[in-house]
Amino acid sequence: MTTRNLDALFHPNAIALIGASNRPGSVGQVLSRNLLESGFSGPVLPVSLTAGAVRSAIAYRSMAELPLVPDLAVIATPAPTVPGLVREAAQAGCRAAIVISAGLDTAQRQEMLDAAKPSLLRILGPNCLGFISPQRGINASFAHFTPPAGGLALVSQSGAVAAAAIDWAHARGIGFSHVLTIGDVADIDFGDLLDYLALDQETRGILLYMESITDARKFMTAGRIAARTKPVVVVKAGRGAAGAKAAFSHSGALSGSDLVYEAAFRRAGMLRVGGLRELFDAVSNLGAGLRVYGDRLAILTNGGGAGVMAADALESRDGRLAELSPETLAKLDAIAPAHWSRGNPVDILGDARAPLYGQALDILLEDPGADAVLVMNCPTAVEGSTAAAEAVVKTLKEKRYHRPVLSAWLGQSAVAEGRLILAAAGVPAHETPDEASRAFMHLVNHRKAQEALIRTPSGLPGEPDHAAAQRVIYAARADGRTALTDPETRAVLRAYGVPVLESQEATTPRQAGEAAHRFGGSVALKILSPDITHKSDIGGVALGLEGAEETEREAGAMLARIAKARPEARLTGLVVEPLVDRPMAQELLVGFARDPLFGPVVTFGAGGVGVEIIADRVIGLPPLDDVLSQDMISRTRIWRMLRGYRDHPPADLGAIVDVLTRVSQIAVEHPEIAELDVNPLLADADGVLALDARMSLAPADAPAPRMAILPYPERLHREAELGDVKITIRAVRPQDGPALAELVKASSAEDVRLRFRSGFRTLPPGWAERLSQIDYDREMALVAEDADHGILGVSRIAGDPQGETAEFALMVRTDRQHLGLGRLLLGEILDYAAAKGLREVWGDVARENAPMLATAKSFGFVRRAAEDFSRVKIVKDLKPGLGVPQAG
Repeated sequence: MTTRNLDALFHPNAIALIGASNRPGSVGQVLSRNLLESGFSGPVLPVSLTAGAVRSAIAYRSMAELPLVPDLAVIATPAPTVPGLVREAAQAGCRAAIVISAGLDTAQRQEMLDAAKPSLLRILGPNCLGFISPQRGINASFAHFTPPAGGLALVSQSGAVAAAAIDWAHARGIGFSHVLTIGDVADIDFGDLLDYLALDQETRGILLYMESITDARKFMTAGRIAARTKPVVVVKAGRGAAGAKAAFSHSGALSGSDLVYEAAFRRAGMLRVGGLRELFDAVSNLGAGLRVYGDRLAILTNGGGAGVMAADALESRDGRLAELSPETLAKLDAIAPAHWSRGNPVDILGDARAPLYGQALDILLEDPGADAVLVMNCPTAVEGSTAAAEAVVKTLKEKRYHRPVLSAWLGQSAVAEGRLILAAAGVPAHETPDEASRAFMHLVNHRKAQEALIRTPSGLPGEPDHAAAQRVIYAARADGRTALTDPETRAVLRAYGVPVLESQEATTPRQAGEAAHRFGGSVALKILSPDITHKSDIGGVALGLEGAEETEREAGAMLARIAKARPEARLTGLVVEPLVDRPMAQELLVGFARDPLFGPVVTFGAGGVGVEIIADRVIGLPPLDDVLSQDMISRTRIWRMLRGYRDHPPADLGAIVDVLTRVSQIAVEHPEIAELDVNPLLADADGVLALDARMSLAPADAPAPRMAILPYPERLHREAELGDVKITIRAVRPQDGPALAELVKASSAEDVRLRFRSGFRTLPPGWAERLSQIDYDREMALVAEDADHGILGVSRIAGDPQGETAEFALMVRTDRQHLGLGRLLLGEILDYAAAKGLREVWGDVARENAPMLATAKSFGFVRRAAEDFSRVKIVKDLKPGLGVPQAG
């Protein structure tokens, strides 16, 4: 359940306040004041056992006495009374309730939910500050005032934080479309509200204060949809919370950590910030329409020290100073004072006059190497800060620039008017160099997150041997083991195309010596035990052994040493492998674990024995592709070393990306694997090689982990025939973007207009990616392709948040129509919708599109009235066994 009945919360016809009071200082009294004085156009109906009237409104003793049925009930009574009052509200016809009350125990909470369930009444709270919608004149909260109307929606898990945010924003002239506090999250959660606010016309940006989420998949699905339409900025409390104290693998140690939330926000296209001030700064910049296309900043200042501070702050956040072109430097040299900095930051000195600000800014905005410009002013007695601000605004008004401009007017009283002038002109006005640099990097990081949603990745070469990996896992299960041996782990990796070092098992010291002889040269010897994870810690690894005799001798000593150190451990033998000599290689860590909330999470970072101390790791949510894998790699410190330095050539980045993506595929396709660590994975210019790996299985009776993002549905792939033409029907892939653009390009203008209700001849920027990179939990697109002509047609559905209805769309390339392909694709997508459990599929069709209307009629679609006379709404009630209608 997501947005069902949320209209009763956001747009109620009437509001009942249960627990209304006249007692000064009580929650009921504050709620009564706020609701009755906030300007709500509908009736507010107080319900009170003690008062005959509350403020100027007649009070009623129960819901049954109300003269009309309110959509929304606000409940502020002692915890034991809440379940019964929710039942009364539901039976009276209320469709939503805000439960302010705190202190409900587990039994009371469940009783409350059971009371709401029969009528699908939605509950915000309990234990919350309430709900404010300034646009609607609703203040159903005990906040200290009603904030002004604006374009930001704030969703907070903490009422105290929401109250502070309202106060902080009011002092800065920031208004809200809605303020929602979700408290203990019994029903309405972040996913529900993201779904609703994504389509809310009054909301231009969404702010989240979060402590935890309850349904990762719903949150990710709703969050990705919302982030595609408007900025979503989040503050997540609990960064320092410890993850798992002990785990089988290094990856498992990160399960439950804050890094997993970090990965989720990034994958959803959201921007994470550190606090309330950053929250509003970030969304103000994004909401103002500022967009950057790189991370190179030009800085213009009248104070050298301020410029240095801005540059330091930029570098600390992984931004870059723009390298100004010789032409730009020459132009600046012609207008700047003799002793200007002649570089970036551009210091035009403390006695700079206002016109110089405008001239220098004009030059910097034309420089091709600058993605944005930060203008800073330090107050002096030579020229007022207000005049400098006016000069900046005048320059921006005279010309249209494609690069954003930010500002930092340092100080307080002397620069206050200048800041107001800049802000009024749409130039973000900050107080310090650090804040301004941080704001620029918010723009950069948000752009990167948005690009991750729409970029077109490539597929993996070759098909993995899923069956071979499964046989290894089944064998371990049959032995009752959860830890795979070193050779078993290598076999699974090899089945998925991960390069692994060849090795040989030995059960006796003599066999170990014979293996060393066959390999020739130096070898490594390792103990083999399902009970020993970190072998080197107890002397279970020996390196640089030469020949059979030395290897055999060390093998005997190792077995004796381990038996003494760990007498309870099962020793199943030894592993011998050639010693690898790759002096230029970097040691990396690749792996995955199962997070209790988000399911499988993939880890990448610096490897080797010092992995915990170095702590250079990032986390990503599978399924990964080459684009997402490369983004993960680029966010580590070791990335700089992988790009080459001094006499070390760059490592084979493509090979590293390939391994990370393949490890993600293992995590997706084998839910029975609990943890995997490949450490070290050697990487150099010649490629990658896994030297050591550990893998553990989940208990046999453990439920399969629920992925936060659904993987590609291979099961939908099938072959079909249209006459003598063989085609493939499959789900759309992210890499299909260019082929979908070609489908549109190859179709007639009329067919494109009927499908997209637009006169464009080619897909606008970003559309191909949006049509190909879908969320398989909420959407589905089936493509028909042949080997010679690519994608010939597409059918798709986009489901509602409740998972009950979906809108369909269909397009067949113009030169492939009248072959039955449209009927085939429509039947396939309807079969999918029925199997998914959807109740209804509907479409919005142009009235003149007679072929589509005729085809839909043959499938049992019926016409319904549409708001636009030029359109026809067609609806199909789904039944089991639906398929393509038979001829005759």
